[in-house]
Amino acid sequence: MTFSLSKIAATSALALSSAAFAQAPAAAPAPSPLTLNIALTSNYKFRGQDQDTSRGTQFKPALQGGIDYAFSNGFYLGNWNSTVSFVDPVNAARRATFEMDFYGGYKWAIGDLGLDIGLLQYYYPNATKANTTEAYIGASYGPFSAKYSNTLSKGYFGTGIGAAGNLSDGRGTQYFSVAFAKEVAPSWTVKGSIGQTSFKGAVKAGGVPNFTDYSLGVVYDFGDSLSLAGYVQGASQKNAYLLPAPNGTKSINRDTFILTLSKAF
Repeated sequence: MTFSLSKIAATSALALSSAAFAQAPAAAPAPSPLTLNIALTSNYKFRGQDQDTSRGTQFKPALQGGIDYAFSNGFYLGNWNSTVSFVDPVNAARRATFEMDFYGGYKWAIGDLGLDIGLLQYYYPNATKANTTEAYIGASYGPFSAKYSNTLSKGYFGTGIGAAGNLSDGRGTQYFSVAFAKEVAPSWTVKGSIGQTSFKGAVKAGGVPNFTDYSLGVVYDFGDSLSLAGYVQGASQKNAYLLPAPNGTKSINRDTFILTLSKAF
């Protein structure tokens, strides 16, 4: 069989163009501005304190999850949720069973320094007297980060509320934390943090003690945004923050080993 020169040239050109196309690197997909996350933890602690006070055991599993949207100009919005179980600050016969956090802010960078400012609303559908609003500002540099929060709402998570439901003014209560996260081996990251809660207003005048919380642990990344974290978390002033009866000899600030399996989408 014979081929014309034109056919040979066309075939060669097609082969070369096909080879060039096959070797060209595929364009990386643009990151989605919308991300979701879900987690299962053996104990949900907030600032070192158990958010399930219904049992004296350290194993108090909670289901958690959230959604975030990051705008291209640095602004962001998000929602995070968790199961909880603590007594309503006003009605002892009722318990809070769900926490919903709504937040928004702005992130930007100055060289290697990352900055973040925003507002955060903690909302408890079954115990609205525990609702709290905070403003925050954060910074990060390399493996280190820091965050300062200030309470804008009159109430601070129901702390100091009397039997009649009157709010003890905790406005201005401050929280400051520093954290460290460093990958020490492929897929392994060491994390640690320490924070200080400083009460203000009538809550402070009522003698509610300030406390320091801490956390130290390690995270293993399985890939595909699936990770398992194991860490010890707790807080100071253990004798001042006891579980309600019949577990009143145990503290919500006690040191606890926690496992958390999480997945991002």
